[in-house]
Amino acid sequence: MLQTCYSRAMIPYSTQSIDEKDIAAVVKSIKSGWLTQGPAIGQFEKALAKKVGAKFGVAFSSGTAALHAAYFAAGVTKGDEVIVPALTFAATANAALFLGAKPVFADVSIEYGTIDVGDVKKKITRRTKAIVPVDYGGRPGDLRELRVLARRHKIVLIEDAAHSLGGFYRGEPVGSLADMTMFSFHPVKSITTGEGGAIVTNSSEYYRRLLLFRSHGITKDPNALVRKNHGLWYQEMQELGFNYRLTDMQAALGISQLKRLSTFVKKRRMVAKRYEKLLANIQGLIVPPKERAHEHSAWHLYPVRLRPNIASRRDEVFEALRAQGIGVQVHYIPVYRHLFYEKLGYKKGSCPNAEAFAASEISIPLFPAITKKQQIYIARALRAVITRRA
Repeated sequence: MLQTCYSRAMIPYSTQSIDEKDIAAVVKSIKSGWLTQGPAIGQFEKALAKKVGAKFGVAFSSGTAALHAAYFAAGVTKGDEVIVPALTFAATANAALFLGAKPVFADVSIEYGTIDVGDVKKKITRRTKAIVPVDYGGRPGDLRELRVLARRHKIVLIEDAAHSLGGFYRGEPVGSLADMTMFSFHPVKSITTGEGGAIVTNSSEYYRRLLLFRSHGITKDPNALVRKNHGLWYQEMQELGFNYRLTDMQAALGISQLKRLSTFVKKRRMVAKRYEKLLANIQGLIVPPKERAHEHSAWHLYPVRLRPNIASRRDEVFEALRAQGIGVQVHYIPVYRHLFYEKLGYKKGSCPNAEAFAASEISIPLFPAITKKQQIYIARALRAVITRRA
């Protein structure tokens, strides 16, 4: 008989980890008098860029805002195409629509959930402006192959690393490999600023355009002004930008959290290793594949899948786990299967691997503070539910 000792308090699929140092950092920021546009922003950006091996960092109010800015900095505009994986959060594609561009959906690896390089090659046209791989679940995609492909076709490579801050690819930190890399700081991510995101880059030109876009397209930098010989008060709107600024309070939290990034990722990796053992030999269940020699996942998610012969039971399994206090999620609906995208003319069946993956996937709880006892409970519940009528 399954014990339901956690059924009254839902085990979340993920959650933030805030300690007294984080709280003290935020309080100090509030007391400093700077609530926004103060020194903590630049300090956070520099610390983040240094951590991931990039020259520049620009913080934004959300990961979505950061993607919007990256596409803008890349020159994406009306009539362009942006290749994105079908299996991702909608924002990866939506940011292209914000600028009048067309999202082009590439299929994914049925094993890893990351973008299929072979399908990307088929989708490139003369209108392709950017390729945007997503590090699904914290696992970096095939960045070396994608970088070669992007350079050959003179396309901008923008890595959506919302899941993978703290991960590595071929010995290099995620954030040092693409033309621009986006991180998210939502509470379920590697570190949090509450809401927030960032772009890191090695390009001074992208850096300039990112800063401009973040603040209404307005600059006060005397060296960047087109119209010279004005007073110190003068500011110049050079582009149509947005108010996508992060607050100093959030940046202060980010600085504090960043100091524990390695610890957070180490704990996530330990949780993933434990699941691998606990979930072994469950008939009908596919666990995430082992890391390949060249990758070091940040383990944002632990996405299990049901084998094809029982995949039709996914919703039943999902609901049974929720009923037992296990906060499972599904990552994701293929973006073009959302009602909004169907209204734009996107059709079912264009990315069969993404559809099969999404129809069989369940993300089980994974966060730094999850206990061994909770993991054992989750594993037993999952085993029982799956084998009940397998």
